[in-house]
Amino acid sequence: MPKQTAKYGKRWYVLHTYSGYEENVSRNLRQRIESMDMEDKIFNVLIPTEKKIKIKNGKRKIVTEKIFPGYVLVEMIVTDESWYVVRNTPNVTGFVGTGTTPTPISENEVKNLQKRMGIEEPKYKIDVDVGDPVRIIDGPFKEMEGKVSEIDDARGKVKVLVSMFGRETPTELDSLQIKKL
Repeated sequence: MPKQTAKYGKRWYVLHTYSGYEENVSRNLRQRIESMDMEDKIFNVLIPTEKKIKIKNGKRKIVTEKIFPGYVLVEMIVTDESWYVVRNTPNVTGFVGTGTTPTPISENEVKNLQKRMGIEEPKYKIDVDVGDPVRIIDGPFKEMEGKVSEIDDARGKVKVLVSMFGRETPTELDSLQIKKL
């Protein structure tokens, strides 16, 4: 193991973990920090997540997804001891950096991630305009085509005119149920 230096002071570093073990690594690392008395060198463990809207069985659900699966952020002062504690936590495959020397990430990156994580209510991203032709990709009208007649940004809904039996029928759909043609 190379000689680690505390030259950067307290900074954020990125750990690579086995995918799906991020919570496990976070929990183990917190326990190790406490049991090995490293609170003065390792300060914070963070799994970057954000809320997203998914549609399952025609119902809108808000799910929490990892922004970077397989990665955990650690705020620490890198010394030989703190490097050893973090590096030898089960399911940690290493630090992101060159060789065995961890490379800190910028404060800007950390601030942007924290801002992205802090957004409680997911935003609706409606990328169609009134009059656009669309294909319905989910629900009872799946595979049918129509034209957007109304957009409700606040609720994430769109009204689509679908041609049925020679008549245009307005159908209210979730913005996630349509795809622009």
